[in-house]
Parts: sequence; structure tokens; C-alpha cells
Amino acid sequence: MRINRAIALVGLSGSGKSSVARALALQLGAPLRDTDALVVAMARRSIAAIFAESGEDAFRDDEAAALAVALADPPAVIATGGGIVVREGNRRQLRAAATVWLDAPAELLLARLRAHDEARPLLAGADPLARLAAQRAQRAPWYREVAAYTIDTAGLDVAAVCARICALLLADGTLEAA
Repeated sequence: MRINRAIALVGLSGSGKSSVARALALQLGAPLRDTDALVVAMARRSIAAIFAESGEDAFRDDEAAALAVALADPPAVIATGGGIVVREGNRRQLRAAATVWLDAPAELLLARLRAHDEARPLLAGADPLARLAAQRAQRAPWYREVAAYTIDTAGLDVAAVCARICALLLADGTLEAA
């Protein structure tokens, strides 16, 4: 298959963006760009260190710069950070891509994060489930704004999510059969 424009995956932490993006990029023979990895490479420090030393606003600045790099040619599959939609400028950039919102119930997202032993700065502290629910309430309108498609990843493995994305993007012309 040939990719005609960037494919961006958005969603809360634990929705499967990174895993699906890796598999999808491999399947399509397209470059993979991960905005979190780009932030770390550009800032030369971890995301946790950016949050701790400079705060969320500094991280969001770095994230916006990383998104611009990720969307540069050639078209790629892009895994984004869960909060990338918080800024209007990022939402504007994401509308130029074929953006897919990967979603799942908050309980499942938290279970996935715990299974991978992943610490997330915005989930630190008491009651991470409540924090995820609050993030969903805040961000859902923005995910809907930028995403052409929404896929509930509950009960699906990575291959099934990739298959659904490919079917949707073949139908809209983002992908072409080889």
C-alpha cells in the first residue's frame, strides 16, 4: 500500500497509539514518527525531567515543535502524546493528517498502563483512574475535532486495529493499494 498523507494516532495514554503506530508503519513500509520520542531527542532529557524541571507548558512547547517535525514529508505514521490535542495549534496541524482517535474505557487504559509499568507525569498522585476520566472529559471534544475516525480498541489486538485503520484509509484515499 502507498500512503498519500500523514496518518496520526491520537488518544489517551494506554490507548495503543505507540504499539499500533509501530505495526502500521511496518505494514505500510512508511516512516514511523513518535512525538514523545522526538521531544526527548530534541530536548535531550526525558519527558518526566521536562515536567519536573520546566513544567507542563514547556513540555507542550516541545511537543508542538515535535509535531511539526513529525508531519514533515515524506508522509509517515505518527504516534502522538495523549495531550497533544490540548493546544489549538496542534489541533490545526493534526487536521491536515488522516487522524484516528484510538479509544478505550478508562479502566482498560489504566490496566494497560499498569501492565507495562509505565509512569506518566499526568497520572502521578492519588486516584489515576479519576485522573484518566478527567482527561477524557476534557480532551474528548478535541479528539473528535481532529479525528476523521474513532476506533474503540477494547477487545482488539494491534493487528485488528491496524486492519480497521487500513480499511478506513483505503476507503478515503489516504492509502492506495499497490
